[in-house]
Amino acid sequence: MGKKNKYSIIIPTYNERLNIALIVYLVFKHLSDVDFEIIVVDDGSPDGTQDIVRQLQKVYGEDRILLRPRPRKLGLGTAYIHGLKHASGNFVVIMDADLSHHPKYLPRFIKKQMETGANIVTGTRYVSSGGVHGWNLMRKLTSRGANVLAQTLLWPGVSDLTGSFRLYQKSALEDIISSCVSKGYVFQMEMIVRASRKGYRIEEVPITFVDRVFGSSKLGGSEIVEYLKGLLYLLVTT
Repeated sequence: MGKKNKYSIIIPTYNERLNIALIVYLVFKHLSDVDFEIIVVDDGSPDGTQDIVRQLQKVYGEDRILLRPRPRKLGLGTAYIHGLKHASGNFVVIMDADLSHHPKYLPRFIKKQMETGANIVTGTRYVSSGGVHGWNLMRKLTSRGANVLAQTLLWPGVSDLTGSFRLYQKSALEDIISSCVSKGYVFQMEMIVRASRKGYRIEEVPITFVDRVFGSSKLGGSEIVEYLKGLLYLLVTT
């Protein structure tokens, strides 16, 4: 599986010292027969995340794990752009470092892409056999409501707009990302909406999103306001 392709897995980090070693181990475990590299884009974590990544490089090799740090927190959107500049694969995976996105789904993403020829394969929580684990009822309702609102206004053709676990054909990602202006959590939604508008083929794979195992969530009230502003922006510009 995936013998002729190479997959660049971009993982943005900020204070993920407790998670990064496990996520790297799981990627290697589940992609044992795939040509891939992991690109860690760390935004100046003060907790020693970069030190752990350097230790991992000694174990797995600097050609398999690339550390591409930035001096401070600069946003998710620009983290993906930064990682993309260093990607040597013809496919790019973006995923979270906090174990919310289990690497066991990566072979399913790859298989779906190979079967369908899709430009993008996105994980979805909102179809049969997909779901969320570890959220209280209020957070589930908030997430579902935000997704339904975006679906109603934007008609993107996918069931999960705000998810951030995706596989992209590199050339498609480069095209899509050049059209995006968002820098935070809205970036994911903007990318999938613009991909849909550009006519790229998007396929979905059911996933179970698991709330972070170690550390604290970085999603707060400011991100919710940012989401609503981004939704209005996309409504006007797409």
